[in-house]
Amino acid sequence: MIRVAIIGAGIGEKHLAGFQELPDRFEVRTLCDLDQERAKKLIGEAPIHLESDFQAVLADPTIDLIDICLPPHLHFSAASDALNAGKHVVCEKPLVTSLKEADALIATAKAAGRMLSPVFQYRFGPAMAQLKALMSAGLAGKAYAASIETHWNRDAVYYAVPWRGTWSGENGGAVLGHAIHNHDLLTNLLGPIAHLSAMVTTRVNDIEVEDCAAISFAMHSGALATSSITLGAATDMTRIRICFDGLTAQSGTTPYAPMTDTWTFTARDPVTQYDVDAVLASVDDVKSGYAGFFEALADAIEHDGTEAVTPEDGRRSIELVTAIYQAAQSGQRINMPLEDDAPMYQGWAP
Repeated sequence: MIRVAIIGAGIGEKHLAGFQELPDRFEVRTLCDLDQERAKKLIGEAPIHLESDFQAVLADPTIDLIDICLPPHLHFSAASDALNAGKHVVCEKPLVTSLKEADALIATAKAAGRMLSPVFQYRFGPAMAQLKALMSAGLAGKAYAASIETHWNRDAVYYAVPWRGTWSGENGGAVLGHAIHNHDLLTNLLGPIAHLSAMVTTRVNDIEVEDCAAISFAMHSGALATSSITLGAATDMTRIRICFDGLTAQSGTTPYAPMTDTWTFTARDPVTQYDVDAVLASVDDVKSGYAGFFEALADAIEHDGTEAVTPEDGRRSIELVTAIYQAAQSGQRINMPLEDDAPMYQGWAP
């Protein structure tokens, strides 16, 4: 049983629900939030200790895992403190706000001998299991092209939270806070990026950071991909389409959990639909979203499982964000990977 303290009762609500789907693996013992009334409403009648002092949580020897659900500018310090206190750490996206911080945090985790897992719950769901089964069976073949649409609706009410929409509090806009999950899916499925170009702009809300973007990627495999992002859509929609040699995979339009949606997998020569459907029928049920993410984490902590999101995954995500902002601000095509002498290694905020 892994004993957990959740830090932050905002997105922490969804984390709590994920942990509660795995009662044989996790016990949430503490919820820490400065807003104790919000925290009380979240836990209801559950036997969870309420705390407002983060340092008191770190000093509690009964806590194995600190789950950080705080605004982005607090992630690095909170995660560092938790690792140095000997705790495993889960941290909401973005893991940190620069490549420099990512490298420092990974070094801290290694020195502490503790697990550090950035939250990328989109990876977990039946569609991901189906697509990976098709790829493993050799039915997908090489990827040709992919497109991602992160078209959501965020208005002034959303940005009424003081830290949102600011460089100091959020450290980025739609590229960092909204499309980051879909970009993680892209690299998780198609491998590393060779180079990219990007344009970003602010058109929807009166905020400091971007709320629209258009990005093009060239993968090391030779595949090409595009990402269209806006927070000015009429409704929230995420759509992913990947064209492979053997089949085309296309998501539905569920905005926040694309891998739990129903996908279509359509064969093209030299693959037959019969072969595709046979593999799909053989895929077992899996946990989705946060529950799937936490299940993989428990397997890694307890049994050296290999499906958990790693610190290196978090670094790659921050590297990609850095490259996108560098491309958008410079107007240049950016080659990857980025080294520690990259112009925005210490941060991308203007």
